[in-house]
Amino acid sequence: MEKWNQSSSDFTLLGLFPQNQTGLLLLLLIIFVFSLALVGNSTMIHLIRVDPRLHTPMYFLLSQLSLMDLMDVSTIVPKMAFNFLSGQKNITLLSCGVQAFFFMTMAGSEGLLLASMAYDRFVAICHPLHYPVRMSKMMCLKMIIGSWTLGAINSLAHTVYALHIPYCHSRSINHFFCDVPAMLPLACMDTWVYEYMVFVSTTLFLPLPFLGITASYGRVLFSVFHMRSKEGKKKAFTTCSTHLTVVTFYYVPFAYTYLRPRSLRTPTEDKILAVFYTILTPMLNPIIYSLRNKEVLGAMTRVFGMFSFMKT
Repeated sequence: MEKWNQSSSDFTLLGLFPQNQTGLLLLLLIIFVFSLALVGNSTMIHLIRVDPRLHTPMYFLLSQLSLMDLMDVSTIVPKMAFNFLSGQKNITLLSCGVQAFFFMTMAGSEGLLLASMAYDRFVAICHPLHYPVRMSKMMCLKMIIGSWTLGAINSLAHTVYALHIPYCHSRSINHFFCDVPAMLPLACMDTWVYEYMVFVSTTLFLPLPFLGITASYGRVLFSVFHMRSKEGKKKAFTTCSTHLTVVTFYYVPFAYTYLRPRSLRTPTEDKILAVFYTILTPMLNPIIYSLRNKEVLGAMTRVFGMFSFMKT
């Protein structure tokens, strides 16, 4: 009986790839993307920390985005790779809870942080004279702390619930990480109330910030069209299009996954979409923000001696 209790506290992650040569090649590709994400986000954090020209609210917020992406991908990929290579797909209830907590914290915090970054650009372009006051260091710090705190509180509530509901069906989670909605079908109780709360929580952390981002950039684009300076227009469009690209990569897969009823979702589809917001987006963000940003390229030149041929 004791042995049964011990084994029953573990889950099995079915994973993303089949246990064959094709699966191994795909895993190696994921590990390569993971490595790029680690290097890219670590580099971005280092540049913003050491280069005084990047000590502005926009780049402080960007450094937090890189930190969140770094923690997000590090929460998911190492365990997924270990399970595939070792053939051991088990994960303890506690480890599952820790993974779910960090994933949901990063997901919620990043949505709020992207809204803060949109507000930063709105103030910088539409109210430049008020920028030092509206986006002071203290305000920037409040935005960062608020994003982390609200994301962590929301995540803690979901994680505690997931760890305390009884599981009496198969303990095989049809996913490559402990995603709470993927765990709900294993519960031996009706979870419709919790699923409704997931919908409400997702609405607060996805559509509402997205509406704020849309409103901010709608006002920004209106102001940009009325700019007389061609150089100012070009710089504003470059900055805004970069941020909107990141927002799209983040919000679209998340919203499509979590705002649909469970009856309209399939595990395979959920896993494919999860690859975008847990693995690909953390890799793409530093690339998007660096290749289209002369200030970041200039910082790379000053700190690492790179891209000097691209300076204008």
